[in-house]
Amino acid sequence: MQTMTETLQKLIGKPLVESTDQEIYLALLDLVHSKSAAQVRPVNGRKLYYISAEFLIGKLLSNNLINLGLYDDVRDALAAAGKSLSDIEEVEPEPSLGNGGLGRLAACFLDSLATLNLPGDGIGLRYHFGLFHQSFADGLQNELPDPWLNEHSWAEKTDITYPVTLAGKPYTARLYKLAVTGYEGRTNTLNLFDLDTVDESIVHDGIQFDKTAIDKNLTLFLYPDDSDEAGRMLRIYQQYLMVSAGAQLILAECAARGCNYHDLADYAAIQINDTHPSMVIPELIRLLGEKGIEFDEAVKIVTDTCAYTNHTILAEALETWPRSYLDKVVPQLMPVIEKLDAAAKKRTNDTGLAIIDADDRVHMAHMDIHFTHSTNGVAALHTKILKESELNGFYKLYPEKFNNKTNGITFRRWLLECDPALVKEIESLIGPGFRKDAAELEKLLPYAEDANVLQKFSQVKADNKKALADWLEHTQGVKVDPTAMFDIQSKRLHEYKRQQLNLLYLIHQYFEIRAGHTPAVPLVSIFGAKAAPAYIIAKDIIHALLTLSKVIAADPLVAPWLQVVFVENYNVTAAEKMIPACDLSEQISLASKEASGTGNMKFMLNGALTLGTMDGANVEISQQVGNENIYIFGQTSGQVIHRYAAGDYNPADWYEGDPNLRRAIDFLTGPEMLAAGKEENLARLQHELKTKDWFQTLPDFNAYVVRKGQALSDYACDPLGWRRKCLINISKAGFFSSDRTIAEYNSDIWHLGE
Repeated sequence: MQTMTETLQKLIGKPLVESTDQEIYLALLDLVHSKSAAQVRPVNGRKLYYISAEFLIGKLLSNNLINLGLYDDVRDALAAAGKSLSDIEEVEPEPSLGNGGLGRLAACFLDSLATLNLPGDGIGLRYHFGLFHQSFADGLQNELPDPWLNEHSWAEKTDITYPVTLAGKPYTARLYKLAVTGYEGRTNTLNLFDLDTVDESIVHDGIQFDKTAIDKNLTLFLYPDDSDEAGRMLRIYQQYLMVSAGAQLILAECAARGCNYHDLADYAAIQINDTHPSMVIPELIRLLGEKGIEFDEAVKIVTDTCAYTNHTILAEALETWPRSYLDKVVPQLMPVIEKLDAAAKKRTNDTGLAIIDADDRVHMAHMDIHFTHSTNGVAALHTKILKESELNGFYKLYPEKFNNKTNGITFRRWLLECDPALVKEIESLIGPGFRKDAAELEKLLPYAEDANVLQKFSQVKADNKKALADWLEHTQGVKVDPTAMFDIQSKRLHEYKRQQLNLLYLIHQYFEIRAGHTPAVPLVSIFGAKAAPAYIIAKDIIHALLTLSKVIAADPLVAPWLQVVFVENYNVTAAEKMIPACDLSEQISLASKEASGTGNMKFMLNGALTLGTMDGANVEISQQVGNENIYIFGQTSGQVIHRYAAGDYNPADWYEGDPNLRRAIDFLTGPEMLAAGKEENLARLQHELKTKDWFQTLPDFNAYVVRKGQALSDYACDPLGWRRKCLINISKAGFFSSDRTIAEYNSDIWHLGE
């Protein structure tokens, strides 16, 4: 049998010791392609098509090597030749196919489908530049293209194309296939569509481009700037390209397996991931009509085939489009949507459930719920709020459709790959079973009182913190103290996620330290987040944090105790460095606003403790680990919902009534901040907090300060107790495996292979 060294040398054509990192990377790419192709399995019965606007898959080399059982042999072969697998990984560009939790969830789901040997492929778009590459200059976020495509991309070009009509003009969608490997499982596919005519050279001045040149711009960026009509229209163009080409792919694949279209639901299950792919419903009905199927039957077929996942409680995130936009971009769909609207209005007199409302806006989520057979939330609290509040009318109409599927993460990526030292310690205690079945992590619980084990886990964390400190110095030019507490808030920048609450806390600590009230332990507060280009207040929050970091660093009294670090261009690669090193995980969204969260799961899995509100999956984490092993603060979802309903929240009352809050908010435009930052941005954020504060930062401020202080004190004064809490969190993280989530989807909704 050929050794791994011999295999790689044969692929490269020369000895490993003489090979460059690039040559080795390309050889490993070939090896993975070959091995993954051997794991492709035929499809019998139902196959899943998971349609999503984003798939945040991250770098794939190590993940694929782990899933294919090649990682250890490759690492050892390279080490024997004086090469480092981590150096080889640096050659790989990170795919720019997603942004936040929605895209990362989709990537985890594809991994779990393949791991569980379930036939399930993804459908999305092949973005050339992703969201954008974030850089900081003068304390402000700048957006640049984030190129990743090259001749050696994981996504392989095919000869398969589909015609798509946009605004009455013909376009040709090209299919690219990216292999998705399962851990000791099958290989599935992520199908990505693109246009051959897209022209990267039209991008200028950062991420500006002609939004009307559809043939050249259609797949340049994920979520193009929608601050103007052309940008909003472009999003519809993108969505229709994805669902039209995707629907044609689905029908073609099913027909090739013997489907006569009347029995489509026996061959295909389609999961609509958020509202971006909603047009797949009328598009499939239209295409079935072209196959000779009557409208009413086509509606039933599509309803039986499709299911919808709701990912948000925020009304503004439930997409609605002016009918005039759809009339222009997809006129061929409007007769179908009109008929669906008429059918929906026959089912209920509640005008709030209409697909086309009185203002001629088309509600995508309404269409999804009426004409799919399942609507699920993504955490127990989220689903409860959907049923009782946000989608109550639909729940009353279709109680049988609503169900919960609490999100999960893939342990291969977020433990085996990014925290190998922790994996080694866990395996020495409970064996390797947890690699396949995350529930086996619970076998760690008996070691919660073993001081020797706790010390070993603590040493792993200390080493990970040192590694992050080295990475931050190398990539960000920032030196941090690895013996300080590492407090991390890394997620999309949005007011409901409340990075601004953390900001006010840090300002409060600045004053406390200057007054001689030093914390129990030095704190390094690390942020990672991108703000949407048109989201002005979110960008102002970034500016305030970057400005505060300068003010603190320049203060000799405060700097030894407090440091603020904002990681530039946060992505999966950065997350893989930050998450294993975290001590305190910030999950501080306003209760009732975060659908689930998955960062909270990744952090607990790697031995961080959660500081959070009773929101999203934090609720289920607290149930799993016990209230004594999580730091919960703030209003409940019921209190928040009541406050919104009463309409009586006035942030000015809190500002005037709390001297600590007033001191922190006033500091935003104080002389120290204005000397280091920009008055326009700081004053605008200050005004927002004093007069609007839509996500109720101020009422939770004092509870947050107290609870975070308790966490710092516990960390410093009871290190053994802290380590015990961390081990309990790791042992209880198994519930949050995406393998469990996917198994539930399959048993309750998809019934794949049946």
